[in-house]
Amino acid sequence: MKNLSILGSTGSIGVSTLELVATHPDKFRVTALTAGVNLELLARQIESFRPRLVSVLNEELARKLSRMLTGHKPEIMYGVPGLIAAATAVDCQMVVAAIVGAAGLVPTAAAIKAGKDVALANKETLVCAGAIIMDLVREHGVALYPVDSEHSAVFQSMEGHRSEDIEKIILTASGGPFLNWPAQKLAMVTIADALNHPNWSMGKKITIDSATMMNKGLEVIEARWLFDVPGEKIDVNIHPQSIIHSMVEYIDGCVIAQLGTPDMKAPIAYALSYPRRVSTGVKPLDLTLFSGLTFFKPDLEKFRCLQLAYDALTCGPSMPAVMNAANEVAVAAFLEGRIGFTAIPTVIEETMSAHGGVPLVTIEDVLRADRWGRTRAAEAIAALHS
Repeated sequence: MKNLSILGSTGSIGVSTLELVATHPDKFRVTALTAGVNLELLARQIESFRPRLVSVLNEELARKLSRMLTGHKPEIMYGVPGLIAAATAVDCQMVVAAIVGAAGLVPTAAAIKAGKDVALANKETLVCAGAIIMDLVREHGVALYPVDSEHSAVFQSMEGHRSEDIEKIILTASGGPFLNWPAQKLAMVTIADALNHPNWSMGKKITIDSATMMNKGLEVIEARWLFDVPGEKIDVNIHPQSIIHSMVEYIDGCVIAQLGTPDMKAPIAYALSYPRRVSTGVKPLDLTLFSGLTFFKPDLEKFRCLQLAYDALTCGPSMPAVMNAANEVAVAAFLEGRIGFTAIPTVIEETMSAHGGVPLVTIEDVLRADRWGRTRAAEAIAALHS
């Protein structure tokens, strides 16, 4: 029996994780849950999984949740202290880090320092603080298992092989909803257009990142740290069918790929149960139903965010954190209707151009770079309206 703390239980990854827990009650038990503002769903999760501890965004929501609960009554906390308490709970063996954005960095680092294995769905943790986090993983002797479908595919494709034999990592990308749109039409993208992903069901922020291909850029940076491979050895291939989730090319010319139906329960289950596999309910893949699988290079001028992510890897240790912060601010502004779709990369690029990369030694250094990036991005957005 493995005890789990799930950070971000009401998001898409958290919900899928709890579906797996419900399918395998003999293998997994929930110790702690954290959520933001979706109290109705959190209350149902508490009743079903009976965690010892839960945490929400703020004190007001904690009081409201307490009044809502009529059955099982866990300890209720809030804010960053609540996240850290959930991530470091003594009766937890693995933390599922599924909070979206840089907000996941502090509790994930706390979990590692507390000796917890981590199933990592929060790519921003490694984007912002890759070197620091991987040093902590080694120092505390914990395991860091990737949950992103692409990184799980790479992880699986590396099993039984030497890392020094890797020639290249190839991350696949669906191309998002605007793959076949001409570049000049992107200025007319609506919020509804950008949220209409062709293959995956995800939260709003990640879906917009997929539409701009920043999501793939973040994955490039995450892969650089997860697998200790330089950015120039990480390629991106557009693969609209989303059947091959990623590949690893070796020095002998062989390429190993991981295939499957697009469903996040499969990579989540592999992270939770590694090195074993468990049933997931994911529909088996029938390749005879596909007329062909296609691959091609992304258009880096059309999808500028992907190029910006590659650039961030070469512009100083703090640049990925600044880039990520600017992206979060720009995406939020787009979802609020304050800027257009094509302004997202513009805001990010202007923020990065104003930043000189600085060393990152501590988590506080990372948070300082994050705050700087958010402030500068907000100024860039304000300038668009002046």
